[in-house]
Amino acid sequence: MPAHVPVTTSQRDATTLLTPRPFTGRADELDLVRRSVAAGRGGLVVTGPAGSGKTRLVTEALRGLDCARAAGTPESRDIPFAAFAHLLPEGVTLHRAVHLLSGVRLLLVDDAHLLDGASAALVHQLAVHGRTRLLVVATDGAPAPGAVSRLWSGELLPRLTLEPLPREETAELLGAGAATGPDPLTADRLHRLCRGDLRLLRELLAAVRERGPLTPVPGTDRWAWRGPVPVTAAVREHTAHVLDRARPEERETLERLAFAEPLALDPDTLDVRILERLEADGLVTVDDRGAARLTHPLHGPVLRAAAGRLRARRMAPTPDRCGPALEAERAALAQRIDQADVRELETPVGEWLADEGAPLPAGYAALRARFARLRGRLSEAAAWAREGLRTNPGEPACLSELVLATAQSGDAPPDGHGASAWVAAARGDLDEAVRAAGSGDPYDA
Repeated sequence: MPAHVPVTTSQRDATTLLTPRPFTGRADELDLVRRSVAAGRGGLVVTGPAGSGKTRLVTEALRGLDCARAAGTPESRDIPFAAFAHLLPEGVTLHRAVHLLSGVRLLLVDDAHLLDGASAALVHQLAVHGRTRLLVVATDGAPAPGAVSRLWSGELLPRLTLEPLPREETAELLGAGAATGPDPLTADRLHRLCRGDLRLLRELLAAVRERGPLTPVPGTDRWAWRGPVPVTAAVREHTAHVLDRARPEERETLERLAFAEPLALDPDTLDVRILERLEADGLVTVDDRGAARLTHPLHGPVLRAAAGRLRARRMAPTPDRCGPALEAERAALAQRIDQADVRELETPVGEWLADEGAPLPAGYAALRARFARLRGRLSEAAAWAREGLRTNPGEPACLSELVLATAQSGDAPPDGHGASAWVAAARGDLDEAVRAAGSGDPYDA
C-alpha cells in the first residue's frame, strides 16, 4: 500500500477521524497546527487531557491534505511496529523502516502514548532525520514510551498543550449545527460538569436530550435543562470508580459530600481515615480552609441522582441548612457589586439550586443577574433574572434586571409591553421600564 494513502488502524480512528460534526472553537490552535504542517520540515506534538479534542483538532487541520496515518492502541503495545503494520513489510528492521518512511511527506501519529516500543523508536528517528513532517498526538498524564516523551523534552519537536475548552467556546460548540441551543445556565452547567472533556460533554448532552427534561425558555430560541443528571450507561461508565466503591463507608462519605459539600473536617461527622483514602484515590480534595469536597464536579450530581428517593430525602440539606449558605453567597455578591469587583466568585449553593430546578429566592436571583450584567455576560444575566421570575412572577428586581440585560444586549424587543419596557430601559428610564414590564407577561421583557 502506498505510504501516502490515508489509513485508519482501529475502530476508534474510523469514528473520530471522520466525524461529521462541525468544528467549533480553538481558532488559534487550529491556525498554529496548520502553519506547523505547512512549514515544510519538523512538525508538532499536540498534547492534552483525554477527551480534550486533540484528534478532532488535528483532523480539521489536515482536512484536504494528503498524509499517512498511524495510531497506537492498548492491545498492540507489545507487538513491534504494530502501529505501522499497514505501511511496512513484515519483519522490517528499524533502520529499514526509517528508510521506507523517510519519503512520506506528512505523517499523523495519533495516541502516541499507546505506541509499542518499536513504533515509538521509529517516530523518534523520523523526527531526528527531519525529512518527514510529523504531527504527533498524545494524552497528558498517561504513561508514554520514552522515545515519545523525548520528542518534546528533547526539543526535537515543539509542543502544543491544549487547555480545557473555555466556557464561551463550550457554549458555541453546544449550539453548533443545531436550530436551537441551551440557555446560558445550562451551557455553564454542562461546562462545569465536563471540565473540558469533550467526549464526556457529548455523552452527557446525549443523555440530557434522551431523558431530559428539556424545557423551552419563554421569549427565546433556547432550551433549559434543570433537574438531576441522567445516569445513563455512558455517564455510569465515567463514574463507575465512584458509584461502585467496594467499601460501604467510602460510598457513605462520598454521598454525604455530594449532598452537603463543602464539609468541615469535623471528626464527629467525617472519618479522617476514610477521607485520606478517598483523597489518595483522587476523589476528594481539602481546601485551604480545611473543608472537604468532591474533586470532580460531575461526581456530586451523579451520586445524588443515583441515590434512592428515601435516601436522598434523608441526606438532602433542609431549607434551614441551605438558607445561611445562600445568604452568605448573597452577601458576597452584594459586596462585590458595591466594590465594582467583577472577578469570578464561587457560588456553589445557588448554582446547585438552579441546576436542580429548586425554587430560588428572587433577591438572590436578581443579584446574580446584576453581577452577570456588570461582568458583561448579558445572556447569563437574563437567564438568572428569568430563573427568579420562574418562581416569583412579577418580582420587580428580577424584572428590571431582565429588561436591562435585554436592552443592553441589543436584542430585538418582542411585541407588546416588552417592547415598551425595552425602549424605556434603553433610554435609561428604569422606573418606566419596570412599570411597563410589570404590566404584562414578565417573560416578554
